[in-house]
Amino acid sequence: MPALCRDCLHRAEAAFARCPACGSRRVVAHPDLFALTVAHVDCDAFYASVEKRDRPELMARPVIVGGGRRGVVAACCYVARTRGVRSAMPMFKALSACPDAVVIRPDMAKYVHEGRRIRAMMEALTPLVQPLSIDEAVLDLSGTEALHGAPPAVTLARFALAVEREVGVTVSVGLAANRLMAKLAAERDKPRGFAVIGAGEAAGWLAPQPVSLLPGVGPALGKRLAAAGFTTLGQLAALSPKEAAARFGEEGPGLAARARGEDARRVSPDRETKSISAETTFEADLATQAALEAPLWRLCEKLARRLKEKGFAAAGVTLKLKTASFATRTRATRLPEPTRLPDVLFAAARPLLAREADGTAFRLIGIGAQPLAPGDAADRGDLADPEAPRRAARWEAVEKLRAKFGEGAVVKGRGLPPPARKG
Repeated sequence: MPALCRDCLHRAEAAFARCPACGSRRVVAHPDLFALTVAHVDCDAFYASVEKRDRPELMARPVIVGGGRRGVVAACCYVARTRGVRSAMPMFKALSACPDAVVIRPDMAKYVHEGRRIRAMMEALTPLVQPLSIDEAVLDLSGTEALHGAPPAVTLARFALAVEREVGVTVSVGLAANRLMAKLAAERDKPRGFAVIGAGEAAGWLAPQPVSLLPGVGPALGKRLAAAGFTTLGQLAALSPKEAAARFGEEGPGLAARARGEDARRVSPDRETKSISAETTFEADLATQAALEAPLWRLCEKLARRLKEKGFAAAGVTLKLKTASFATRTRATRLPEPTRLPDVLFAAARPLLAREADGTAFRLIGIGAQPLAPGDAADRGDLADPEAPRRAARWEAVEKLRAKFGEGAVVKGRGLPPPARKG
């Protein structure tokens, strides 16, 4: 059975428990180790790992990256996870579970910078890199053996060591025959893992697993499957396409196929972006339209900036609100013309907000652009709105001033919170 030492990259066609070259026990062995080409790479607790790298004194401490008691956990280290902390958990629950945690406000600019460094290292391995998030991607290394002088497994182990050495964080790698199984393999051996699932073992490995293991099976679908008597992936896998469609409609055959480990998706570097958004959680609940409009305006400015950075325009706007009891409300509208101007985004979102500002206390507000349009279609102006190009030029000038002198260089009054009432 082929084996590889992940520390010194010694490899052999016969398995070994301890590396004969360096003595390491970080060994991966699998019959298909040197034949598989699809990999899922996921950084381990990325935000928290970057913070620990920059503050070594926190290495053994539980670290939570998040904001305020009313925010949510953006990320947490593995020490905090052993105490029950999870991503997206409300901060008050996280601090209740782990009161001695060190809480650090997110520094997204830093995380994006480090994520791009790692992405560039991936792209040096293969042109077929499909980003899934700031710290996660799927790669297809087919045909790269001649380029790197080694099978994909060796190339990936070398990459993981380089990320640790050059960036100072760790990654976990899943290697398999398709994207689905590569993702599940990467989750199998975290942190600092390297797991392999061969095509021939996928169905058998999946069969006893709960249906919730499958990506895309959330709580609602999980309950629906359980109500129909399907609790394991093996039960789903046994359905024929016709039976799956009869029981679960249009999505049934695909669900059963994935339960067998089948996935025909290709790794595509040109993955389509479907939406771009920005949101914020308040330190204290807000209930009036006037109070909610100030953060909404600031988010519209942030969304406009993100649209430009990614080369898109908004063809529609979605407003998101989360109540004090964590119920989510979303409202959407289409725009007459694509835009990436904050005042146009705000003008479209404001009536949506007015209909929801009925005295309900909200803890979060968000604004999203969906559907998206090409950036060159934005704010071109027409007979109905001939001033659009001039407004675009003014916004561009404001952004240049802020880039030079800081965010506070130009601030619109609507972005300021309403004055506190006296008495």
